[in-house]
Amino acid sequence: MNSRTIYLFCSAAPPVFEVASVIESLQARGWDVCLGLTPAAASWVEESLSGLATLTGHPVRSRYRRPGEPDAWPAADVILFAPATFNTLNSWALGLTSSFVAGVAAEAIGKRIPTLAMPCVNAAYARHPQFEQSIEVLRSAGVAVLYGADTGFVPNQPGEQPPGGYPWHIALDAVEATAGP
Repeated sequence: MNSRTIYLFCSAAPPVFEVASVIESLQARGWDVCLGLTPAAASWVEESLSGLATLTGHPVRSRYRRPGEPDAWPAADVILFAPATFNTLNSWALGLTSSFVAGVAAEAIGKRIPTLAMPCVNAAYARHPQFEQSIEVLRSAGVAVLYGADTGFVPNQPGEQPPGGYPWHIALDAVEATAGP
């Protein structure tokens, strides 16, 4: 049994289809992984949900639990929100918690759970003025936003894939650096 728990949260962006290999990489690094998805991401990987639950050993969550329902996940030592879409980052930064993962990520700020986010947006979304404001709000609240040429995701042009793919390795290395041994 792994002693460190990570909540891996994903939005509906193409890298979500790589989540099984990301879970395996985290497990190889000694993490107990709990997977949370936005409702749209859950619908994208619907056929894989039961296999992902088996892989993690925990239910995959995309909805809030009902009042009085026990929490099926252990407490998080760290949260990684990747890929995080334009909508999700803005909702989170604005405190709009209609999705389970945005709500848990927002609450993590107040609970002081180390939290990292790596966007997955195209250059057109990145030019919207709210996007930079949301990144700054999250960073000022203590979230490590892995965005920019030196630190994480670099936006691609609309309709294009990022050269070299989504930089999962940067996110996983940042988790290790944040959490320590």
